[in-house]
Amino acid sequence: MFKKNKHGIQVKTPEQLEKMRAAGLVVGRTLELLRSSVEPGLTPLDLDVIAEKAIRDEGAIPSFKGYQGFPATICASVNEEVVHGIPSDRRKLREGDIISIDCGAILDGWHGDSAITVPVGEVDPALTELMRVTEESMWRGIAALRVGGHLSDIGFQVEKYVRSQGRYGIPQEYGGHGIGTEMHMDPWVANHGRPGRGPRFEPGMCFAIEPMVNLGTDRTRVLSDDWTVVTVDGKASAHFEHSVAVTDNGPLVLTALDGGASRFGQTSAGSGEQG
Repeated sequence: MFKKNKHGIQVKTPEQLEKMRAAGLVVGRTLELLRSSVEPGLTPLDLDVIAEKAIRDEGAIPSFKGYQGFPATICASVNEEVVHGIPSDRRKLREGDIISIDCGAILDGWHGDSAITVPVGEVDPALTELMRVTEESMWRGIAALRVGGHLSDIGFQVEKYVRSQGRYGIPQEYGGHGIGTEMHMDPWVANHGRPGRGPRFEPGMCFAIEPMVNLGTDRTRVLSDDWTVVTVDGKASAHFEHSVAVTDNGPLVLTALDGGASRFGQTSAGSGEQG
């Protein structure tokens, strides 16, 4: 039922990609709701409550909640928190913060996974630029998902763009992953490296592309909660992610509401576009 290539990477049929697209849209719509909800005075836990209701109202299941013991629907990482922040009500969002919101949902057995970083009110221009660079590097990585390309092309394009924009840190130990009937599947997808290496892309392969970029050093540490990753220098970090399918017409961005059409042209949205 679930085909894998010789490298163990799951390859979806067109019908299965439609199911992936439906799950991706649940995540995409939830993140847009969260983006519009972020404001000073809210807590990450407030956002978590909004996210869980939105996902369940669509008949889906939050894929993060309970995953390896994670206690929440979203990862909410504020300022120096890179990824995997646990939502709580101990920290209210303040004007000038940035918050990374990572969200996943399961619909009909298929996973969607995406992340955005959102400014809280007016933020320092350096943080605005950090978010821009990180998001653009994600799109550069996504553009590498062309039939016949290599897995390492993603990280090469991410790193090449980030390095061209200034002195930013790219945490080496964190990256993207395959996605499908599980949230995290082979292969691991680095945000750095040389091009032309690793498995070749085939139609039906799906990957979560997720650069994390720090304003300072690339060095990180994990807090005592065993989840939250922070920068060692205390400087801010941004994180963007989309789940993407390889198709004969180019990347289909499963978690983007337009399928990536505004970035790559209408043909990349392809069949499977829903609601």
